[in-house]
Amino acid sequence: MSETQFRALVIEETEPKKFVSSIKTRSLDELPAGEVLVRVHYSALNYKDALSSVGNRGVTRNYPHTPGVDASGVVAASDDPQFATGDEVLVTSYDLGMNTDGGLGEYIRVPAAWVVKLPAQMSLKQAMMFGTAGLTAGLMIDVLVNNGVKPEQGPVLVTGATGGVGSLAVAILAKAGFEVAAVTGKPDAADFLKSLGATQVVSRESVIDTKRPMLKEQWAGVVDVVGGEMLASALKGIRYGGTATCAGLVGSPELNTSVFPFILRGISLVGIDSAECPMAPRVAVWNRLAGEWKPDCLASLTTEITLEEVETRLAALLQGKAQGHYVVKMA
Repeated sequence: MSETQFRALVIEETEPKKFVSSIKTRSLDELPAGEVLVRVHYSALNYKDALSSVGNRGVTRNYPHTPGVDASGVVAASDDPQFATGDEVLVTSYDLGMNTDGGLGEYIRVPAAWVVKLPAQMSLKQAMMFGTAGLTAGLMIDVLVNNGVKPEQGPVLVTGATGGVGSLAVAILAKAGFEVAAVTGKPDAADFLKSLGATQVVSRESVIDTKRPMLKEQWAGVVDVVGGEMLASALKGIRYGGTATCAGLVGSPELNTSVFPFILRGISLVGIDSAECPMAPRVAVWNRLAGEWKPDCLASLTTEITLEEVETRLAALLQGKAQGHYVVKMA
C-alpha cells in the first residue's frame, strides 16, 4: 500500500436513507485541511460514532464519511510550531468524526487547536481507554470536586453506570477516594461494577420516584448521563449543598422537576460539554487522568477490538447492549 493511502471505515449512503459500512482504502489527499496530520494508533467507540454510522444528520451531514470522535497517535506532519513530527498526541471531540473524517481511519488531519500532547505517564492506548468518555467523566468529577464535594460527605450516585462514561466515572471516583453508588438496569452487571470500585449497586427502579417533590438526603453528588426521570429523581436525593453534573440523555432529553431541591437544599446542577470544552480545563483533566485519577482497573473496563469488529460493536451501542468501553487498535 502506498504511503499516501490508508485504511478507514467508510459510511456511504447507497440509496436514500440506506447507509452501508465498509473498510476502504483512502488517500491522504481526501482528508480535510488542517495543520496537523496524525498517524492514528488507537481510536475508541462512542455513541456519536454509532449515530453517524446509521446516517443521523444531527451528527454527520455529508456522506461518504469516516466516523471516530477519538484518536491517539503520532504526528506525521505539522505546519504548526507547537507540534513536531514524532510527537505523541491525542484528539477528542470538537468536530472530529462528526463532519471531519475521524479516528476510525489510519490517518486524520485536524486543526492544531484540537490537538493535545500526550500527558506523561499515559500511553497512546491508555488515552483511548479514556477517550471522550473518560474526558467527559473527568470533567464531571472535576466540577464536583471544585464545588466542594468531598469523600467524607457520602456516596456519589453514578447513573448509566455500565456505559462508557458511567463505568469510567465509577472507576475514577473510586480511585479518588469516593464511595460510589452505581445505577444500572442490568442485574448481571453488579460484579462488573463492584470490580470498578462501586460500593453500592442500585437498580433504576429504586432511584426513580416521580411522585414526591423531595426525597431523603442520600448523595453528596451525582454524575448523570441518563437525563429524564432518572436525573429528576436523583436531584431530589442530593444532600444539602451538593452538586449534580449531567452530560447525557440516553434516557430522555426532558427534565421535569421542581425548584425545591435547589431552594431548600442549595444544590447545584452543572451541564458538562466535552465537545467544545476550552483547552485549559481539557488539558488539566487529561493530566489528572494520567496521574492521581488513573484507575488501577483501567484495562479491565476496556475491550480492545480491530477495525473489522467495529461495525458489530457500533450496532451493540445503538441497541444498548454494550458494556464498558471499546478501544480500536488502528496501527
